Amino acid sequence: FTSVKNELLPSHPLELSEKNFQLNQDKTNFATLRNIQGLHAPLKLQMEFRAVKQVQRLPFLHSSNIALDTLRGNEECISFEDILNDPSQSEVMGEPHMMMEYKLGLL
Repeated sequence: FTSVKNELLPSHPLELSEKNFQLNQDKTNFATLRNIQGLHAPLKLQMEFRAVKQVQRLPFLHSSNIALDTLRGNEECISFEDILNDPSQSEVMGEPHMMMEYKLGLL
């Protein structure tokens, strides 16, 4: 069976734009930084982004990604996700041992 989710089209023209907003904003910031400071500045920032994204907590613990927010300059901004998308207040909590075994490929 094919997945129905893959066949769905965006319900609104701006939905795709909103989904890729952060990626587009990063690309614009890197282009501006390259024009102002040269090639080394966006490369260094991209390396720092990759290093920060690799550091994660255990799969059953919520990670705030504060280091990534700090690199992007968003650490002082309160957004929609900060208030209404708090996984610690989720009604469903996974089994820690099962989640680790799944991540390690033991299941």
